[in-house]
Amino acid sequence: MAKNYVRFSKKNRIQWGSISNEKIQSLECGDLSTAEFLEFVKKKKKFSPKKTVSISEVEILSPITAPCQILCQGANYRQHLIESGLDPDDKNYNLFFTKSDASLSSPIGEIVRPSHVKLLDYEIELGIVFGKGFDSSLDPRSENLEDYVAAFFMANDVSARDVQLPQLQWYKGKSYRTFFPAGPYLSVLDPGDFALYETLELSLSVNGEVRQKDKASNLVFKPLETILELSKFSNILPGDVLLTGTPSGCALRAPGKLVQALGGFLSEKKKWELFVKAQKKRRQYLKEADVVRSTIRTADGRIDLGEQNLRVVSEEH
Repeated sequence: MAKNYVRFSKKNRIQWGSISNEKIQSLECGDLSTAEFLEFVKKKKKFSPKKTVSISEVEILSPITAPCQILCQGANYRQHLIESGLDPDDKNYNLFFTKSDASLSSPIGEIVRPSHVKLLDYEIELGIVFGKGFDSSLDPRSENLEDYVAAFFMANDVSARDVQLPQLQWYKGKSYRTFFPAGPYLSVLDPGDFALYETLELSLSVNGEVRQKDKASNLVFKPLETILELSKFSNILPGDVLLTGTPSGCALRAPGKLVQALGGFLSEKKKWELFVKAQKKRRQYLKEADVVRSTIRTADGRIDLGEQNLRVVSEEH
């Protein structure tokens, strides 16, 4: 069964530990990178008892460490495509983009809204961590693609929609600091665990109101076919990650087809001014002091990626 680990800080000392029932058993392996830690776990099958601390006594950190490559899939849940005015059965390409690893942040803490950002959005995502790298096209007939996936984790692909879309700046709009809360758990997989991803249930709430809820079985482009496609144009190192897409329920809403058609008669500047003005009316965008909580787990608890608890704050000048 998948085993959960956390990266944490206590008295300014960073460690990794296994976690169970809100108790952390420190592995006393030091501040290893994600890739180094996965190698440590692989080599050390059994851990002798070490110090045990309560989760309330430590600061939980992102289990994904920089530097790393962060690859993302866009519009990859069926209902999200429908919500965006698209037909999931007609989607003929896998949409990829990247985030900066400067956006990595704690899963329990704050999302900082830059002062110029008015349309701050949330996106719960299932993340996978590569345990093996590749630098050429993979052949599914000769390779078990599951072997490339070492672990699952939970992510929030926080997005500044008024930067991402009007400026066509996906990288910038999704990469401000604190825009990638990751964890709390790094769920390291045992043989056979990977197949359970389809039973994972994703849920995100804002101030107690459920905004996103779906199952990973509704992914359009599945992880293994995505890994196969990635190998055709991207090199991967152990510790690099893939975010597999977000369910429906984001604050962002695409304009209706009539509005989009009318927008074709406007200048780019005017079109995006109207877009931002319309989106500002949506109460779902994140505001100061909003609390975002999210979970990803199977109904039977065989895989549980923990719970994120985040508060929105505004950037200080």
